[in-house]
Amino acid sequence: MAIKSKTGICAITLTAVAFTFIVVSFCTGYWLVNDGIIKDPQFIRLGKFTYCYYVGVARLWEVCFENFEDFRHQYDYKFTGCWWVFEEEYYIIFDFLLPGFFIATQFFYTLCMTLVLIGGFFTWMYCFCSRDHDRYLLLLLSNGANLTLGGICGLISVSIFGAHGDSRDWMPNWQHNDLSWSFAFACIGSLLLLPAGALFLVEARRARYRILKNSQPPSQYSMEIRKSESHHTDI
Repeated sequence: MAIKSKTGICAITLTAVAFTFIVVSFCTGYWLVNDGIIKDPQFIRLGKFTYCYYVGVARLWEVCFENFEDFRHQYDYKFTGCWWVFEEEYYIIFDFLLPGFFIATQFFYTLCMTLVLIGGFFTWMYCFCSRDHDRYLLLLLSNGANLTLGGICGLISVSIFGAHGDSRDWMPNWQHNDLSWSFAFACIGSLLLLPAGALFLVEARRARYRILKNSQPPSQYSMEIRKSESHHTDI
């Protein structure tokens, strides 16, 4: 690893911690859960990332029901088990399962995750990049802007979900639905992305001043101090 300043080391540390929180929240299915107080709850939990072993593909956002029946529709079918929210079995309740705020949450947090992956790659490059490299300043600026944008997208996502996720207008038994630890991890990771991006931008500003200072030509003229000779006259 190339020698880094204290600001750079702090930026790397914050990025690594934020990356861990974001990835864990993205790969766990406990954004909204039932508190377990009521007997036979229809809604169990909702979260991100499920892996289907039958077809070998990863799917984002799954929801778990137990004998759930949409009261707004007269269907004989009851939903049980954990399924991908876009599963074919759920098509008759898409209007209930996928409100506008949930789609916005999916969009912004997926964008946040994408930017975090890019930021992780940029941070890895920064760890081994010399400050004398031609693209050193560009790398700092790109990573700082990327992480800051990722943090903004993450905060928009968790703000939307935090405001509407456990409301009475969505999942059944809303009084017993709580935002869980995966959501908390998403909030922490999104918040940490902002100072991480800011520190990379601060480091970029220092690198820019250093480049400008080194690019200035040396002064062509030097000031010479001349000693004046004193003349004494005898009168």
